[in-house]
Amino acid sequence: MTSVVQVPKENLTSQDIGRRNAVPIICTRGTHYEIGFDIGRTFSKMIGDFVERYRPLVYEETLACVREQYPQYVREIEGTADGSGVPFYKLFLMHLDDIVPNVVDNGAQGNDQPVGCSSIVCNQSGQEILGHNEDALAETLNHWYIVDAHVQEPDLPEEKFTSLSYAGFLPGYTMGYNYHGLVYCINTLSAKTLRSGKTPRYFMTRALLGVENYVQAQEVLRNEGYGAAEGFSVNMTFLLQDGDRMFHNAEIGPCETDMACSQLNVQTASPGEYLYHCNKYMRLKVPEVNGLIIDSSIHRMQAIERHPPPKTVRDVIDILSDQTDDDFRVYQEIRPEDHVKTIATGIFDCIARTWSIYTDKPNCNKPIVVLPLHIKNCETVCCKRP
Repeated sequence: MTSVVQVPKENLTSQDIGRRNAVPIICTRGTHYEIGFDIGRTFSKMIGDFVERYRPLVYEETLACVREQYPQYVREIEGTADGSGVPFYKLFLMHLDDIVPNVVDNGAQGNDQPVGCSSIVCNQSGQEILGHNEDALAETLNHWYIVDAHVQEPDLPEEKFTSLSYAGFLPGYTMGYNYHGLVYCINTLSAKTLRSGKTPRYFMTRALLGVENYVQAQEVLRNEGYGAAEGFSVNMTFLLQDGDRMFHNAEIGPCETDMACSQLNVQTASPGEYLYHCNKYMRLKVPEVNGLIIDSSIHRMQAIERHPPPKTVRDVIDILSDQTDDDFRVYQEIRPEDHVKTIATGIFDCIARTWSIYTDKPNCNKPIVVLPLHIKNCETVCCKRP
């Protein structure tokens, strides 16, 4: 005999009704829109209850987080959406790239593509160089541009910057500089566990384009009160800093559950030193995904280490052009079937104050353009093309 437990109606809630022996049915006819409308109208209460209970609400939580911190950058995306005719939600979802699948699957998602970038710093007398290969899925090839922007808005700091940007994304998550003298590039890092309701890396690196000094850069990366949703690293220097040239690599890890800030570890290359970074944590003890991005990084780092420490810009270019590995190359383009390609190489010369951009392997091609670094209160020459 089946035992039935009677629960007073006033105590029933959508949270604890348990399994119901009921099958709601709707019979509807119409277009895709009409069928969806009828389903929503009929089951609005059930849908609302489910949405309230569902965790994580990655999109809404993260949008609320960035609206609170960076409403101006949300407006940038809105402007891009309106100008391009692409819905805002699609553009914003692109800025959540790894967060949604990772959080929904509780960190089970790995990165199955060897995406990422390779960066080299050479800090020698007369040779102060930051070099960077921007690697991306092959579909990204020819879908990027340079943004040179002067932002003026009441009650907000003025911003002037130049950044390589993927189509539809906020500027900042690749390589670029600002008129306060920040020169930098980014490496994606793939932590195993990402955070909903925290700050996506695209917004943190967009905020870097407005910083005036190294202290402010660290504040942006720590992101006190919120913390990073994902991992990445920043290779940077400030052209207007006092004293000797210093380059820094900052590794950023997702906010831990008991913290309200990013994990942060900084390595500095003083005069006479060099550093490199790919797409694997080298210092922070952050659990990482299992996937090709890690395998690729290990191979690229091994290839870089086979070169002598770079002493000149030519050495940096030769390292970034390396294709000696059979599986994963520093310069990623040799076979038509390769899913990942180096879409651009950038060489920042901190003494000449130029940014050379290559669209082919740099050790056997000339840069497509050499941009002067327009720095606050400093004279520069006009853009020159080789």
